[in-house]
Amino acid sequence: MIAWVASTDDPRLDAFRHVADPVWIRQHDLFVAEGRLVVERLLALDRYEVQAILVNRAAHDALFEPLSSAAADVLVCDEPTLASITGYNFHRGCLALVARPAPRPLEDLAAARHVLGVENVVNPDNIGGLFRTAAAFGVGGVLLNGTSADPLYRKAVRTSMGASLRVPFARAGTWPAALDWFRDQGFAIVALTPSPDAEPLRAFAARHDAERRLLVLVGSEGTGLEPGSLASADARVRIPIENSVDSLNVVVAAAIALEQLNTVNGSTGQRR
Repeated sequence: MIAWVASTDDPRLDAFRHVADPVWIRQHDLFVAEGRLVVERLLALDRYEVQAILVNRAAHDALFEPLSSAAADVLVCDEPTLASITGYNFHRGCLALVARPAPRPLEDLAAARHVLGVENVVNPDNIGGLFRTAAAFGVGGVLLNGTSADPLYRKAVRTSMGASLRVPFARAGTWPAALDWFRDQGFAIVALTPSPDAEPLRAFAARHDAERRLLVLVGSEGTGLEPGSLASADARVRIPIENSVDSLNVVVAAAIALEQLNTVNGSTGQRR
C-alpha cells in the first residue's frame, strides 16, 4: 500500500531514523537496500521480506509499477522531510528496510561450479564490487571469512548494484576448515597472490582441467591472503603486472582471474 507522509512525526517512519546506524540495523535483524535500481531488483527477486519502503516523489513516480505491487508499506514524502528523517541525503531518494535472512550454511554453495573466497576484505565498497564481479562472471557463490565486511551493509548492496542480494554467500566459522571442506567436495583451491614465484594466471588457466570446480581466493589489498591460506591452496596464481605497480585492486584482480577462467571453461554458475 502506498501512503503519503505529511509529517516527520509519523510513527511509521521511526525505523527509518536508524538507517545510518549499522549497529541498530543489525540488532533488529534488518538490512537496508538503497537506490532505485537496487530496490527495484530487490522487489523483482521476491525472496526477501521487505518490511517498509521510503521514497521521495521522484522515486515514487519512477518506480510506480513495482512499488504498487509491493507487499510492504510504501511511504512517500518530499525531499526535505526525507533528509530530516534519515539524517543524510541517501541515494536517489529510495530506501527499503528488509528482514535479514538466516545465514546460509556452507552446504548451500556445494552445487556451485565456481566459488569466490574472500579473506579479510573489510571495505564495503570492495565487497560490493566483488559481488558485482561474481555475478558478472556467473560465479555460483561467495565464501567470506569472519573478518570480511557484511555483503548486506547498505553501501555494499548499493555498490554491488543488488548483486549481493542475488549471489548466494556463506560465512565460514573457521577459515582453514572451510577451505578443507570445499576441497573435500571436489573443489581445487586457487589462491591469487602477487608473489613472483606464483604461476601466471594464463598458464594456470591453460592447463586447468575444465571439469574441476574452483574456489578462487582473494585477500585484502594490504596484506593479501594469510600464509596459511596460501600454504593450503592447490595452486598459487599471479596476474603479471608492471614492476612499478605494487598490486591490483582486489575487485580488478578478481575480475581478471574470473574472466580468464570463465573463458577457458566456457561457463560458470551452477552445475548441470
